[in-house]
Amino acid sequence: MPEQFDHGYALLIGVGESAYPRLSLPVTVKDTQAIYAALIDPDLCAYPDNKDHIRVLNNKEATRDNILEGLQWLQESAKADPEATIFVYYSGHGWLNKADNCYYLVQHDIKPTKLAASALSAEVFTEALRQIPAERLLVVIDSCHAAGMATSKDPEEIIREVEKEDTELADEFEDFQRVSPSKGFVEQLKQGKGRVVFTSSRGEEKSLIHPDGLYSIYTNHFLEALQGAGNKPGDTEVKVSNLMNHLSKAVPESVRKFYQKEQTPNFDMATEDFVIAKLKGGQGFKVWQEEQSESELTPEKQKQVVCQFLTEVEENFKHIKLFHTKQPIVITDQYIPIQVTIERRYIKLTETTWSYAESEAELRQAYALKGSDGQLPGYEAD
Repeated sequence: MPEQFDHGYALLIGVGESAYPRLSLPVTVKDTQAIYAALIDPDLCAYPDNKDHIRVLNNKEATRDNILEGLQWLQESAKADPEATIFVYYSGHGWLNKADNCYYLVQHDIKPTKLAASALSAEVFTEALRQIPAERLLVVIDSCHAAGMATSKDPEEIIREVEKEDTELADEFEDFQRVSPSKGFVEQLKQGKGRVVFTSSRGEEKSLIHPDGLYSIYTNHFLEALQGAGNKPGDTEVKVSNLMNHLSKAVPESVRKFYQKEQTPNFDMATEDFVIAKLKGGQGFKVWQEEQSESELTPEKQKQVVCQFLTEVEENFKHIKLFHTKQPIVITDQYIPIQVTIERRYIKLTETTWSYAESEAELRQAYALKGSDGQLPGYEAD
């Protein structure tokens, strides 16, 4: 039976749709939705699926007041639970005021003409975190996003969009610079017992989106780490160090591969290692690489899958007409297992037993009958 991570509390913030459309970052909502799904999955991180343990602020909900209210909730949760592990994930813009070197998180309800006055300053954000009395607190800030409204999946085109967007926003907000959290901000964040701070990039490096458009590269590998990519055989929990080990290698490698750019995650850890989630619901696994390789079907495994499929058909559907035949399903030993890929073509939006459109030719590709010479004995088309 999976074990629950009963002392886990998480606040996930994805700015997404900004009140000022040019600052919208749709990918940030996808990021937080994916992390939320992983956290509450009983077979993965196993956080309790309720608002007493996890809250998500996306799009219009990611306002300055709501973020501060969410941090207040974490403070109250930590006071009520001395064993609490706190996880705060912010995905959105982060800008530095050139005039005074103050850093700001740019939430949904930003006022572009009064950015410094309306944005969530590092000072206010940090002070709210300081009020959380947990001895285990992880803050992840993915705040130097690039190509918020990118429409292409071609890496070169994405980079062109990034550069164009940077130029336009630099002209509009000339007093601000889009950069990763400053060293001063990070130093403030890690003040206090049990604080760990992750940032997705350093300096002026951009947090780049994966070319498939689903998540940022950083979030993509963060999700892998929550599934145990940085763990060892026998582990049943995901620790902060496991996240660090995987992100530090995988993120730079992917960014170089897709964009020929640099993106270096930063980690500041002024405490002992601690658990941030269950691993596979507390059941653990053999090892990430072994599980990945086991998921790849070798020819022998493909034969086993086909045989298993035929056995299940024989056992469960003996008296149901399938594959457009009026004859009952025959026994397994009349089939020769072959290496195949079966593609289903739907002719209805709702999947039903009768909504597959397999032709006689497709059936011959999927199955071969002994001595049939390409014919399908007993096959009668409806």
